[in-house]
Amino acid sequence: MTDDQKLTYEQARTELAGVVERLETGGSSLEESLSLWERGEKLADVCQTWLDGARARIEEARAARTSASD
Repeated sequence: MTDDQKLTYEQARTELAGVVERLETGGSSLEESLSLWERGEKLADVCQTWLDGARARIEEARAARTSASD
């Protein structure tokens, strides 16, 4: 498991917001901007993984509830 995979959704989202803010304010070198962009992409992937997992859990719970009421 990589360090990024150990991040909670909230940690990844907070760091991603900071990356976006730094990119929006500008003033960084091209190399730094590219590094920030790459970090942002990784953090967005972490967030998406968490959201996909949450969606799957909700769908499973709904399916279980529907099965139980049949």
